[in-house]
Amino acid sequence: MKRATSPKGRRRFEPLHLAGWLFADMLLVLALVAMGDQADPLAAKPDRPSASPSPSPSPSATPKKPKPKPKPKGPRAVVRTPVKVAINARAGDKDAILRGLRRVTERYAGRQAAFVLTFGRHPDPGGGGAYAHDVNALLEKARPDMFRGATTRDFWKGGASSGHADIEIYFYTY
Repeated sequence: MKRATSPKGRRRFEPLHLAGWLFADMLLVLALVAMGDQADPLAAKPDRPSASPSPSPSPSATPKKPKPKPKPKGPRAVVRTPVKVAINARAGDKDAILRGLRRVTERYAGRQAAFVLTFGRHPDPGGGGAYAHDVNALLEKARPDMFRGATTRDFWKGGASSGHADIEIYFYTY
């Protein structure tokens, strides 16, 4: 079988050559659809309000044993919205920093942090970053179960005073 050529001797375009590219594109679409079909990791978020209120038991009903909490399904993920807390403690006063950290994270006990961004307020960038570093160094001591293995980052936040840190905590979904 002789190939079709143009008058100048070049091969002409044949649509059959695009079959491989079409197959690759279809495979890519199939992969994207499969990834989009995964369960929502935020559905396991513990502090998300339920869509409908649960009915209260009638007064004549006998109390039943509560059902055990179901194990989460799907991959563990990080909640996109951070928990924002702030502490005020003089730079170098480790005990005051620890007390402040324990106080502001008390209501989140039982959760595990994935990463923490700390913004140390100070007129000088070096001083603010150093204060943020000091705060982050004490996180695991303040709440070992919450901050063990968490990634931390130190940042400076400009301000006229020092001894203040804004902390953004990104928790795992479960």
